Amino acid sequence: MDESTYPHGPLSGKTVALCVTGSIAAYKAVELARLIVKAGGKVLPVMTASAARFVGPLTLAGITGESVATDMWDPTVAGEVHVRLAERADLVAIVPATADVLARLAQGRADDLVTALALCARGPVLAAPAMHPRMWEHPATQRNVAELAAQHRVSLVGPVAGEVASGDVGLGRMAEPEAVYAAIVTALSRRDLAGLRIVVTAGPTLEDIDPVRFLGNRSSGKMGFAIAERAAARGADVTLVAGPVNLPTPHGVRRTDVRGAVSMRQVLWQALGLDLSRADALVMAAAVADHRPAEPSASKIKKSDERITIDLVKNPDLLAEVGAARAGKRPVLVGFAVETEGGEGLVAYAKRKLTQKKVDLVVANEASESFGREDNRATLVAASDVRPLPTMTKLSLADVVLDRVRELLQPK
Repeated sequence: MDESTYPHGPLSGKTVALCVTGSIAAYKAVELARLIVKAGGKVLPVMTASAARFVGPLTLAGITGESVATDMWDPTVAGEVHVRLAERADLVAIVPATADVLARLAQGRADDLVTALALCARGPVLAAPAMHPRMWEHPATQRNVAELAAQHRVSLVGPVAGEVASGDVGLGRMAEPEAVYAAIVTALSRRDLAGLRIVVTAGPTLEDIDPVRFLGNRSSGKMGFAIAERAAARGADVTLVAGPVNLPTPHGVRRTDVRGAVSMRQVLWQALGLDLSRADALVMAAAVADHRPAEPSASKIKKSDERITIDLVKNPDLLAEVGAARAGKRPVLVGFAVETEGGEGLVAYAKRKLTQKKVDLVVANEASESFGREDNRATLVAASDVRPLPTMTKLSLADVVLDRVRELLQPK
């Protein structure tokens, strides 16, 4: 299979015009540009004269690989600069957006390159306000924000409460680059999963031996979180049940944290409903421990003999329980098979898992090619076919898995 069949990031093939205005929060635009490029997108940097007092144009040019547009009267550009940029951009992001820019956007003015580009945009326009809390709370600013909302022309990301440059605290701090990036991805993603309810499990489960020790595994949770992120961006209503991981909650996702297999079981059934009617699909990406200590110690076990024996009992097989309880075709069930064996042995194990647990799809991969990595190489195993996939980012693999979920949900 040709690796070019699948995108290498959620913004692959997309172009974002990133407009930076004169706020001290302009430095956050540099990180946002890096996130967009890392996701496979192209960035067209635009800066006002005031923005250049905070961030050097060479910085943005170096990260984006594009020259920085600053002047509507650039003689090197054939035609009108704002029109040319608007033709290339799938989305215009104004980050940060000052109170002055919001006022001019609300009035429909086009007296500099940023506002002219926003007025000429052929796709969504996002703005991340950044200003002192008193400026944000001013009636004039609130009127401008209300006018932009009424026009449905500009969507705002933030502001958020926190400390601003002056040291004062309040609502006016620019949203973090990750939040703005998530909003851009959502705005540019296809909404083909809208109306679907998807439950995703992610990460390891940790089974306590005593208050300071536990049994666990090397699952980072990144794959499950990627699936939750992409499902939400594509319009699904997503519930994420996460084992102990240090990962931020994806934009637009409801998250419940659990520790062991028993607690994950309880939360999972709450999310699915006892009759499984609350979900259209379950993607079981969590690496649930097979066993747990029969009687965890209430106090730390002291060092004593050369050997210690821990009595283990089998954990419930969460995915098999759901498979056994399902009467019809919904929810679609997706399992993961992580093995140290590759090739035909891996596929054979995935086929057994598919049958024994009564699931619709198994994502099979070797532990060395999945745990803790930013990319993954997997094989999709279904009753009708086996699809080996090339190495790709976890976000790209998440989209491939979700494409199969959508196919399985469509009536034949």
